[in-house]
Amino acid sequence: MATVESRAKVLGHAMHPMLIVVPLGMFVGPVVFDGVFYFGGREPQWAVVAYWMIVTGLIGGVVAAVPGWIDWFAIPSGTRAKRIGLVHGLGNGIGVLGLFGASWYFRRPNVPNPPDLALLLSLIGFLLGGVTAWLGGELIERLGVGVDPGAHPNAPNSLSGRSAGPLA
Repeated sequence: MATVESRAKVLGHAMHPMLIVVPLGMFVGPVVFDGVFYFGGREPQWAVVAYWMIVTGLIGGVVAAVPGWIDWFAIPSGTRAKRIGLVHGLGNGIGVLGLFGASWYFRRPNVPNPPDLALLLSLIGFLLGGVTAWLGGELIERLGVGVDPGAHPNAPNSLSGRSAGPLA
């Protein structure tokens, strides 16, 4: 199996998949809290929590994008993985971050009582994030991007300093 090894690693593991959990969680939460806010009597504390989760998600998304782009440049040109990686990266970097950024912007004048447009932008960003997350899974699971060369069920620990290649 041919794989594309991650170029941005910490302790032997690709950084991008580790870092995306922050924006992923921070962008699910606001949609939930917006729903509670919208359908639960417009209690302001829910809108405030959603606002700060969006701020955290935006920061986390920018941080997670850096090793993602580093890894994308390592993918061979002209491959399906390169195309999927580009759509994944732009969908997240421009689409998801842009929609949540716009939601954050429209919430700013009145954080406890955001306009419905801000809630809608978060929902659309969440839905687009589901598509781009699936594309990220496609990159790893189907296309072997970010997978250690020679990975197998009995590979040694990444901290051992030994190759993951098959046992001799």
